[in-house]
Amino acid sequence: MKISRLGRTLSKAMAGVALCASSYFAMASEKPNIIFILTDDLGFNQIGAYGNTPIKTPNLDKMASNGIRFDQAYSGNTVCSPSRVSLFTGRDGRYMRNNANTVQLHEADITLAHVLKYADYDTALFGKYSIGSQMGVTDPHAMGFDTWYGFYSILEGHRQYPQIMWRDNKKIRITENEGGRKGAYAQELFTEEAINYIKQERENPFFIMLTFSSPHAELAVPEKYSKQYDLPEIPYSGMSTGNPSDKYAAYYPEPVEKPNAVLAGMVTALDDYVGQIMAELEKKGQLDNTLIFFTSDNGPHDEGGADPEFFKASAPYKGQKRDLYDGGIHVPMLVQWPAKIKKGRVDNTPWAFADVMPTFAEIAGVNLNIIPRVRTNGVSIDGLLQDSPVPMAERTLYWEFSKQVGDPNSGIIGDTYQAARRGQWKAVRYGFDADLELYNIEKDPGETRNLVTREKALAKEFLAMFEQYK
Repeated sequence: MKISRLGRTLSKAMAGVALCASSYFAMASEKPNIIFILTDDLGFNQIGAYGNTPIKTPNLDKMASNGIRFDQAYSGNTVCSPSRVSLFTGRDGRYMRNNANTVQLHEADITLAHVLKYADYDTALFGKYSIGSQMGVTDPHAMGFDTWYGFYSILEGHRQYPQIMWRDNKKIRITENEGGRKGAYAQELFTEEAINYIKQERENPFFIMLTFSSPHAELAVPEKYSKQYDLPEIPYSGMSTGNPSDKYAAYYPEPVEKPNAVLAGMVTALDDYVGQIMAELEKKGQLDNTLIFFTSDNGPHDEGGADPEFFKASAPYKGQKRDLYDGGIHVPMLVQWPAKIKKGRVDNTPWAFADVMPTFAEIAGVNLNIIPRVRTNGVSIDGLLQDSPVPMAERTLYWEFSKQVGDPNSGIIGDTYQAARRGQWKAVRYGFDADLELYNIEKDPGETRNLVTREKALAKEFLAMFEQYK
């Protein structure tokens, strides 16, 4: 009897241990939630984590200290649409159909949302889309998102207080902004939608793309953010005098009395919204196993009164939006994942937007080789997303940008620029008939000393590559 009782006691104890062990391993192997936060035209040096800026970004600075601050990360291109198509499809300029801002997703494209559906993720997009040419064919639903809310076209994204928005392929009115009122700020609406989504109970892990449309112009933000700043100012008159104040005035006609304070406030607002997302995740007990990316689609802009020179927005790099010097494509990139990244660090591995899809596929356990129509030349950076990073093999990153003539949205393609980076070397060519430029980007981040005559063999390699892919 005693032996029988002892046996039953041991059996119960072992069952309890087995249950605890299985629960532990289930938690350890649980697929993470993924949130990819994309800003619009935010410069490398416009958040505090990257150094010298008067702009207040305490939540992003905390994210950087708790996770990984990637110092050598690149966008997909130097303007919105090709950069986003690169991000969505895992392709760099070598695989893109079109490297101008006229590019859109094709109905046969497979996106990162499609890929994550293979791993039973619930998928949602909140914010700016701008890369779908036909509703029902290349809209967010058709491109793998279960839920979406935001701007559909690229020009809709120019308004911070819009009168229309889209929810799941249906146009809706934002009555708070009708009649000249400014009652509903677009970025705040996107954040509220994302938070409401996080609050929902679900069985599957979720993937959220939160694609803010600021600090792209128009320059506008709730006053509680802009009034935090007292900066030197040159007022922007837009079209208020009857004459355009700059070449973008037709798109941004409203005057802005304090454009520097407003732009700084727009970035601080984004920081606040990121903080709200983090707070909701923590409240739900989901922060530890949520992988969060924060970045920008390209370098800083000078539209609608914005002054990137005042903020040194690209520092220490040269150029801005519409450049293939590093100022146009070298972007801030913060990653947080407390379950796997327990110590903050700075990582100097070069990588770009084309690598995001393969990374998400590896994390989710999806074999891209067995998904029909996948065509990516990105590489997974999953090995970097841990406290003992696995070094990546050196490779060549490539960008190509076809600039539009005159009006930046004219649709008429002019010169095509090319850039490539391999290790410490960066090559640039501003037009197929232009001379090659070659820089040691590690020693000369401002791309000021052209070494093409000194490094002739290397220059010849880059030139051959540019000729091959142009």
